[in-house]
Amino acid sequence: MRNFQPLDRVEIDTEIDAITLENNTSENDPVLALRREGIYVTISASYGPLEIALRPRYEDLARTLSRLQSVDGLSTTRQVGTAQAYLAMGISPEGALMLRPTIVADATGHFSLNLVLTPDARQKLYSWLKIANPSP
Repeated sequence: MRNFQPLDRVEIDTEIDAITLENNTSENDPVLALRREGIYVTISASYGPLEIALRPRYEDLARTLSRLQSVDGLSTTRQVGTAQAYLAMGISPEGALMLRPTIVADATGHFSLNLVLTPDARQKLYSWLKIANPSP
């Protein structure tokens, strides 16, 4: 069973065009940081000393997020990236955004962080990414 960790606090740094999402409960909780770099979005998903770093194209990420729909029984329904490194995404019926940054070793395994953005944090991320009319 996947154990999704909630992210509900959002900080935006307009000077460097970055957004940080985290949880207020302790310093060892997961942190998701995104930054625009030209046509890419750099993503750093960390949990304590562990980090998964991804760099999808902005257009791919924005298009995928804008088209997400809730599907009963599935936590993630779409992904951006490659077969070896990707960000899986899904929307809960309540409007929370499920994110699974993943690094695949080979056919024998992978490493993922299971994160969920509250509906409010999701709206702030969509606004920062300039995604209009996100799905509920």
